[in-house]
Amino acid sequence: MVYSILLRAVFLAALQQQARAVTIADIQGDAWISPLSGQKVHNLSGIVTAKGTSGFWIQEPRTEDVRVSSGLTVFTTSKTILASVAVGDNVSLSGTVADFRSSSNPTYLFATELDFPANITVLSTNHTVAPLVLGRDRRPPTQALSRLDTGKDGWLSVPNNGSQIETANRTLQPTKFGLDFWASLEGQLVTVRKPVAIAFPNSFGEFWVHGDWPVTGKNSRGGLSITFAGPDGVPDANPETVIIGAPLDGTKNPTASLGKQFSDITGVVLYQFGFYYVWPLTAPTVVATPNSIIPASKIFPSSDECTITIGDYNVDNFAPTSATLPLIGNHIGNFLNTPDIVFVQEIQDNSGPTDDGTVIANVTLTNLANAVQQASNASALYDFTEIAPVNDQDGGEPGGNIRVAYLFNGTKFSLVPGSPAGGSLDATEPQVNKHGVVTLTFNPGRIDPANDAWQASRKPLVAHWETPSGARFFTINVHLTAKLGGSSTQGDPRPPINGGVDQRTSQVKAVATFVKSILHKDPHANIIVAGDHNEYTQTRSVFEPFEGLLVEVDVAANVPPVERYTYLFDQNSQQLDHIFVSPAIANRGRVKVEHVHVNNWASTISARGSDHDPTVAQLRIC
Repeated sequence: MVYSILLRAVFLAALQQQARAVTIADIQGDAWISPLSGQKVHNLSGIVTAKGTSGFWIQEPRTEDVRVSSGLTVFTTSKTILASVAVGDNVSLSGTVADFRSSSNPTYLFATELDFPANITVLSTNHTVAPLVLGRDRRPPTQALSRLDTGKDGWLSVPNNGSQIETANRTLQPTKFGLDFWASLEGQLVTVRKPVAIAFPNSFGEFWVHGDWPVTGKNSRGGLSITFAGPDGVPDANPETVIIGAPLDGTKNPTASLGKQFSDITGVVLYQFGFYYVWPLTAPTVVATPNSIIPASKIFPSSDECTITIGDYNVDNFAPTSATLPLIGNHIGNFLNTPDIVFVQEIQDNSGPTDDGTVIANVTLTNLANAVQQASNASALYDFTEIAPVNDQDGGEPGGNIRVAYLFNGTKFSLVPGSPAGGSLDATEPQVNKHGVVTLTFNPGRIDPANDAWQASRKPLVAHWETPSGARFFTINVHLTAKLGGSSTQGDPRPPINGGVDQRTSQVKAVATFVKSILHKDPHANIIVAGDHNEYTQTRSVFEPFEGLLVEVDVAANVPPVERYTYLFDQNSQQLDHIFVSPAIANRGRVKVEHVHVNNWASTISARGSDHDPTVAQLRIC
């Protein structure tokens, strides 16, 4: 009898447990993977907050536990199901809890959702859900993305991918880490007040913003620059940012550009394609636009032989007939003020992207020199020098044979005579001539072109110059390997995979070795290393070989850290283009430098001449 009573009690308890409605909080849980992932749930209820073509969102009252989201995506493309619910409906339904990884990309995070919705019942209608106002009700952290980004450089630490968020599945800490913050809001209705665009839109019209909440690294245009932030000196990851997706009602987002301000955006938080998004209920409107007048550099060439101005510009797959020819000519002529020498990168051969075996770029460079002269009415045409690569061996657009090259004012200085020009496979080296002066075995020449560090990548171009009065300096023009094959800053691998970082590290070591070989022979040599390094100096492990050897001109000139950027990508204003100088130049003082934002302050992508901004600097060489 007692045994029967116990069995009956157990059975009734099981029935009660089965009958208990599952909540959204039960599904979301306080960690990355849903505790109910893969399970069928019944009697789930919530108010419909938004609808799209691939599902709808439901929400229940928020709990006091900020780790647990009160919203959930209900995935369906069934027009019948979508038509059965309306925003404001309080619904009950069943389905299968899933942690979904979009596009089956293993570097993406999982998003928790309810699949195969069924048994949908509208319990009542015309409800309203007050959105969580970001910056007032809750605000994102401003420095770190993930607790798994360990190492002195945080999210930029090397080696990468030491751990994975989904494998660790730690309890969320949304007040400390940006990814945890956005994950704790997954599926919820939120409002972004006073959003400011921090980059151009992608091909889908989606764009990054920060809202009316505390931010770090804010530059004068309204973007967020990569800086060292906080007392620990770790690079700031700018986690207080989010992408605004395509409006759910089918309207179109306005065109975004750096610093443009919009009306408040209300939408739902979700994760897709490697990032957290807010999908707005409807498109915002533009409320303020930055000044469209982009200032030119205040640095001008000097008549003093000992003072030189240099420009640095990645001109983005520049061919002889590129549509950007007059624009880039205008940039160099009237915004950089025709520097004495211009380090240019991504110069294509004379046939452009046509893969026909052509490798020389004399027509490309002549056309560029002519464009500068025409735009600026310069009295003299730029001279130029290059070394053509071996066909299809230096990476970049197939057939383009991109290379680095110099434009220079032949009335201000010239290549030091006495050494032949090197070929694509000739390695130049410093040598001491019979007069006890350090020169190059090939001038211009390439740094160790057979080194594996330069495989499928541009080889640095070294040149030795002199003024009419005999002042001399060395230049090294670099374009390091690209950031291809990496993972998103908001992806599963931590720290994020930094594509090509090992090769770039080897390339910096090769350049540093060459610089040391010059300084060993002449400790007072004037050396300028400039170009597209495809890396931030905040990735300190990459630039470690330059420490104590070269000085970045931004540091020497005390440029504010937030203004050190030449490129926009995802949520960050970032600096890929750098100029370094030897101590002989840095110690003379009077270093000036400006990053001229002719491209990244443009109103649209199509108005840019390149995806990089150029830089101009003024240096003393004697």
